[in-house]
Amino acid sequence: MRKWRFCYPFTGDTFYKPQAVPLSALEVLKLGQDEIEAMRLCDHEELSQEEAAKRMNISRGTVQRLLYSGRKKAIEAITQSKALQIEGGEHIVSPERFMRGMQRRLRRGFRYGRR
Repeated sequence: MRKWRFCYPFTGDTFYKPQAVPLSALEVLKLGQDEIEAMRLCDHEELSQEEAAKRMNISRGTVQRLLYSGRKKAIEAITQSKALQIEGGEHIVSPERFMRGMQRRLRRGFRYGRR
């Protein structure tokens, strides 16, 4: 089972493609929301991989792999005229949503280690 990854809610466009090229003529690369979040934290907010890992609730090695794969896909899309589709995943959760869920569980009497 994959560990939950905390990602800032993504509200931007989820599809990018070269201008004036029909979509049917393009290869589409899928970029995960977790890859976008790792790049946002490390490249835009200039956090270290360790700090980004803490924010996303994953290991530093996982952040490193997300950065490598996300950057590779973005550069490939730009340099080789490919489309880029941003998609989420079942393992993605915003920190706010996670906290709301935990508060709900605690109100119902949920305790760690017991069901």
